[in-house]
This record gives sequence, C-alpha cells and structure tokens, in this order.
Amino acid sequence: MLYYITDRAAFAGDEPARRRQLLDKIAEAARCGVDYIQLREKDLSVRELEQLTREVVNAVAKAQRLTTGHRQRATALLINSRADVALATGADGVHLRSEDLRPQEVRRIWQRSASKCGAGTHSAGSGQAPARENSPRSPVIAVSCHSPADVTQAAAEAADFAVFAPVFEKKDARGVPSSGLGALREACRAGIPVLALGGITLENAQSCFDAGAAGIAAIRLFQESDIATVVEKLRNVTPSISRSS
Repeated sequence: MLYYITDRAAFAGDEPARRRQLLDKIAEAARCGVDYIQLREKDLSVRELEQLTREVVNAVAKAQRLTTGHRQRATALLINSRADVALATGADGVHLRSEDLRPQEVRRIWQRSASKCGAGTHSAGSGQAPARENSPRSPVIAVSCHSPADVTQAAAEAADFAVFAPVFEKKDARGVPSSGLGALREACRAGIPVLALGGITLENAQSCFDAGAAGIAAIRLFQESDIATVVEKLRNVTPSISRSS
C-alpha cells in the first residue's frame, strides 16, 4: 500500500503555480498506481479546500481513464480531517487525526448522507449534510497513530488502516522523537493494516516492511521524486524472513 500525502507549500512559485504543480503531481501519482492520496492542505478555508478537492477529483479521474487497461489498482482520494468536504466532492474517504471524530461516527454520518443521494447537493460549508451521487456509500477511513495503543484503538473503532508516525527522525523536525522500528513492529500486531510514515526513504523502506508494515506513507518521497521510479522500487521490496519471527 502506497500513500502520498500532499504539501503544495513545498512547491516553488506563487499560489497558482503551486496548485498547478500539485495537480500535476497528483495526476502523476494516480497514473503510476499509488494506492492512496491524502489531500493535506490544512491552511485552506473550507471553501478553498472544497474547490481544490473538486479539481483533484477530476485530475485523478482523468489520470485513471488514461491508464485503463494498463493496471488494476485504482487510486483513492482521502481528505485530511474534513469528512464534510470529502462527502461534498465525491472523494473516497477521509484521514482522521486524533482530535477528529471517531471512525465509527464518520461512517454513520457518511452512510446516512449517502442514502440521501438525489435529495440535492450542498456545499461543505452550507451547514447541511451534503449528498453527492458520486460519494461512495462506504468511505475509506485512515487514522493517524503515534503509538501501538493508538493503532489498537483505531482497529477497535473500525478504521480501514492506520498511518503510524514518526518511524524515523525527519530532517525538518529535528528534536521530535521517532517511534522506531520496535514500536512499529508492535503496532503491526493490532490486527489492522499499518502504514509507516516519517523519514521514510527507499533505503529504509525494507526495514519497515520487515517490521510488518502493510505499506509506506510519505510526502517528500513521492512529491520530490519521479513517482514511477519510487513505485517500481517499493513494489519490488519484499519482507525478509525476519518479518515472521
């Protein structure tokens, strides 16, 4: 499982230029078979995020139409924290932070709203429950986790998978303690797929898979690289015998 987390602020130029680069990178990720894209643009207002999400939904759909017949993997778009925006725009699901609604609550709201399809469409900021014909009835729900206990809780609350971080120290976050491979290994015993995040490189990805990770989540690894090359190398990584020990 490969999970690209966006950060348009890392691109050069003014806001329109950064958005163009972001959409191009998202389309590249979808063409290359990245399983999940998390739109994580926390500085935008709800209205701005909704507008950008609609553009991203279209970019992903177009990219996947161009690759139909070449691969079976479909890229799912998750919106960071904002289930209302995900519903209003027809995204595939949501990535929840620790302070957000619980996965079971989001699922109930989502399914109730999806059942109202045809009752009208609403903006995420309208104050009404949005219902979109292209919103899936069962959302994909990922949860940010920072300890094995967090992962156990996410599993109990019916999340689809956990994103566990930080596994390694990040270059731009010196002083933030990393969890390490031992904690990742423990988290992977919780009975839910766990993706490793935080300082992940092509060189240390193998150790994450050996610890039991179901996949890799990253910003820079995807956003600052040729995604086709990254995907090919990560798909070819196979856990060593030590994973079962």
